[in-house]
Amino acid sequence: MSRGSICRSLGRRAGVLALSVFVLGGRAVSAQNPDAADLPGGEGRAGETRLSAEAIAAGVASPDDYVIGADDVLSIVFWRDKDMSTEVIVRPDGKISLPLINEVMAAGLTPTGLRERITEEAERFLESPQATVVVKQINSRRVYIVGEVGKAGPYPLTTPMTVLQLIATAGGLSDFARREDITIMRTENGIPRTYPFDYESVSRRRKLGQNILLKPGDTVVVP
Repeated sequence: MSRGSICRSLGRRAGVLALSVFVLGGRAVSAQNPDAADLPGGEGRAGETRLSAEAIAAGVASPDDYVIGADDVLSIVFWRDKDMSTEVIVRPDGKISLPLINEVMAAGLTPTGLRERITEEAERFLESPQATVVVKQINSRRVYIVGEVGKAGPYPLTTPMTVLQLIATAGGLSDFARREDITIMRTENGIPRTYPFDYESVSRRRKLGQNILLKPGDTVVVP
């Protein structure tokens, strides 16, 4: 075989090899990112994931013992079924309304428990549903302070808070407050209880056991 024939043969083989590498490389990229071509511009499921991530990032941190209650604002995100995703307010009866699923009892459940319940309900209509529950606003966890303080009223209990911290949040005690006779009112298992709080002693690092952590529904009375 002449030198020219050998060169032409090698050139054809190199071209075939390059084409094979290009095709296989394209398949490898597709395998690594199968959703890249779902929608124009490389969006699709990846785009939905970004939307879901944004919704989750907009949530608020909830206490470890948090359970959903009336007036809480929740975002229900379905990763691959955007039409099912919605933002809801827990009704006074503890239920929420979702597209297709209709009513679901949410009060008394943790976000994880509600996610499991919604996923179970959605399986009647969707194949392998993936739901996420995002807590947008906690309105059900409140404590109250009344009497001789700067600003009496309800305050959200989204992080651990002591009696002293609540008093500070409410603007402190007025000049007429009876600082040694403050009372915390709490209902436990349907039984009303009261706890004393001596502001002067606690502020001087005495009787620190009276500076208890508040629970949702507690009322601090400052006479």
